Parts: sequence; structure tokens; C-alpha cells
Amino acid sequence: MSALKDKLKADLTTSMKARDEVRTRTLRMALAAVSTEEVAGKTARELSDEEIVKVLTKEAKKRREASEAFAGAGRAEQAQAEQDEQAVLEEYLPAQLSDEELDRLVQEAIAESGAEGPRAMGQVMKVLNPKVAGRAEGGRVAQAVRARLAG
Repeated sequence: MSALKDKLKADLTTSMKARDEVRTRTLRMALAAVSTEEVAGKTARELSDEEIVKVLTKEAKKRREASEAFAGAGRAEQAQAEQDEQAVLEEYLPAQLSDEELDRLVQEAIAESGAEGPRAMGQVMKVLNPKVAGRAEGGRVAQAVRARLAG
């Protein structure tokens, strides 16, 4: 079993003993998402830490989007609950890249791929995505690449 999955399970047990409802609910949801991903496809498999980080990133993004939707609908209590869950999930994710770090990686990827102009965005993204995996949201990366290629 992966180290991250072990940590999630151990933290779930700890949060249950501490009667921390938000943390317990969030970790149960995260482990359920991991289990679902493990049995998805033709054969069941054990996820690596990198794959678990992808699942947790996806779940954190869902929480952020739900929080924004609830806030926009004037449902502050539900929005806060989603933000609380997102905060728990982010403890298990790698630190997010700052704008300066992301910009530097975009510049390096453009230089590495020799791309010029907005049409070369795919080439840059192919080089850049493995470097930022889990540390920056795809939309944010694409926006930075688009801005840099546009000049």
C-alpha cells in the first residue's frame, strides 16, 4: 500500500478518536475516491502516491468549485463547509507553485520546446505538465502559457 494511503487511513482513525467531524468526513470521502479510482477500468489496481495526489487534487478542486457556487447562491454555511473540507485535503497535497515559480517554469518549457506564438501551446504544455503535476491547477498553467506565448 502506498505511504500516502497509509497516512490517510491513520489520520482517519486519529480524527475519529478525536471526534473531529469535518476531518473524519473529508478523509472518508478522500479514501472513497481513491478506492473508486483503484477499481475503475478493466482491472483493479493499487494506486501510487502520484496517482493518489491526482485524485486528491481533483477532490480539492471540486470543493473549491462547490464553495464558489454556494457562495454565489448566498448559502454561506455550505460554502464554509466546502472550504473546510478543501483545507483538509490541501494538507495532503504538495505546496502550490507561486506565480513567480510558475512563470519561470513556463519560460524554461518555452525555451526547451522552441515554441513561438499561440499555436505552439500544445508543445509547451507537453513539456510543462510533468514539471508542475499536482503543484498548479491546469487552468492556471494554461493561462500562464497563453500569456507568455502571446507576448
